[in-house]
Amino acid sequence: MENINSKNFSLNKLTYVNLRWIACVGQLITINVVYFYFEFKFNFFLSNIIVCFGILSNFILLYLNKSVLISDRTAFIFLLIDITQLSLLLYLTGGTINPFSIFLIIPSVFASSVLNRKHNVFLILLTCSIIIFLTFFHEELPSPLNQYIFNKYYYYSFPISLIIALIFFNYFALLFGKEAKLRKDALDKIQEVMAKEHELVSLGGQAAAAAHSLGTPLSTIKIISDDLFDQFKNDKNLKNDIELLISQVSRCNTILKRLTLNPKIEDDFIDKDLSIYEYIFQIVKSFEEISKKQFFISDEQNTNTFKIKRSIELIYGIRNFLGNANKFAKKKIFITIKSDSEHTEIIIEDDGPGFPKDIINKIGEPYVKSIEKKITTQTGLGLGIFIGKTLLEKNYAEINCRNSETRGGAEVNIKWRNENLKTI
Repeated sequence: MENINSKNFSLNKLTYVNLRWIACVGQLITINVVYFYFEFKFNFFLSNIIVCFGILSNFILLYLNKSVLISDRTAFIFLLIDITQLSLLLYLTGGTINPFSIFLIIPSVFASSVLNRKHNVFLILLTCSIIIFLTFFHEELPSPLNQYIFNKYYYYSFPISLIIALIFFNYFALLFGKEAKLRKDALDKIQEVMAKEHELVSLGGQAAAAAHSLGTPLSTIKIISDDLFDQFKNDKNLKNDIELLISQVSRCNTILKRLTLNPKIEDDFIDKDLSIYEYIFQIVKSFEEISKKQFFISDEQNTNTFKIKRSIELIYGIRNFLGNANKFAKKKIFITIKSDSEHTEIIIEDDGPGFPKDIINKIGEPYVKSIEKKITTQTGLGLGIFIGKTLLEKNYAEINCRNSETRGGAEVNIKWRNENLKTI
C-alpha cells in the first residue's frame, strides 16, 4: 500500500488534467488539419486512435481518481502514458525528423519538478532510449514531405539535439526546483516560529486579562476569609480550615501577579516601544542568563534615541544573529551600535572561527553547510541566519555578512535608513 504522506502528493490533479486536455486537443487539431486541409498522407485512422487513447486515460484520471492531489506514483504512470502516446504518434509520422518531436522531452522535464529523483531519472532514460529508437525505426514522413532527402549529418543532429536539450532542461529544472523547495521549507519554518511568538504574546495578554478579572473576586474572598478568621479564631476545628483558605487565596494572588504583564518590571519589553539600544540590551540580557560568554555593547557612536515600535520580527531577527555569534564565539561577543541623522546600524562580531570560506558567499541561504571539519561539528543547516536575515530584510534592513578584520571571527552588519526604522 502506498504511504499516505503529504510529501507523496505534490501535483494538483486539475492542473495536470487541463494540461493533458490541451495536449490532446492540440494533437487532434494538428492531425486533422494536416490530413484534410494540407492533404498530407499518413496513417490517419491509427493516429486518431492513439489520441483517443490519451483522451480516455484523461477521463480515467479525472473521474476514477478522487483525490485533489495526485500521488507521485500516479503521476509517474500517467507521464509514462503521455510519453508512450507521443512516441507512437511520432513513429507513424517520421520519427525524430518530425518537427513535433520536440514535444517528446516535455513529460520528463515536467516530471523533474513534481516527481522524486528515482522516477525522474527513469523517465529521462526512457525518453533518451525512445529518441534513439525513433531515429532508426519509424514510418516515413507524411507525403509529400517524404520526398525530401536529408543529409545524414543533419538527420542525426536532430536526436542529438533532443537528448542534449532533455538533459539540460532536466538539470536546471531539478536544480531550481530543489532550491525553491528548500526556500519554501525554510519560509514555512519562519511562519511557524512567528506564529509561536505571536501566540506567546497573545497568551500573555490573556493571562493579564484573567488576572485583572479574577483580582476583584479574590479580594472579596480574602476580606470574607479574614472576617471569618476573626470570628472563629478561638474555634480550633474551624481555625485551621480558615487559615488554609486564607493562604490559598494569597497563593492565587501571587500566581496571578506573575502572569500579569507589569510594565514596571521586565515584561515592558513585550509591550513598550524601545530604542535600538534598549532592544539590544534586553536581547543580550536574555542570553546572559543561559550563556557563559561575555557580551560587550558599545553605543558611543549612537546618537539616535528615538523609539521603535515593538516588533516580534525585529526581536527574533536580531536574536538569531546574536544566538549564532554566541554559538561560535570562544569567549566574547562584541556589539557596536552606530547611528547618524540618516542611518542606524548594528555590528555583531565574535572571537570564533568566522564564516567558513566555502560558504561565505552563500550566507543567508537555507540548508547551507560547510565541509570544513573544524566547523562541521558545530554548524546546523543555516536556518538561523536565513530566518534572521529574512525577518530583518522584511523590515527594511540591509544585511552584510563577512569575517571580522579586528576580532578574528564572524561579523554581521545590520543597517537601516532611519526613516524606514521609524515606520516598523
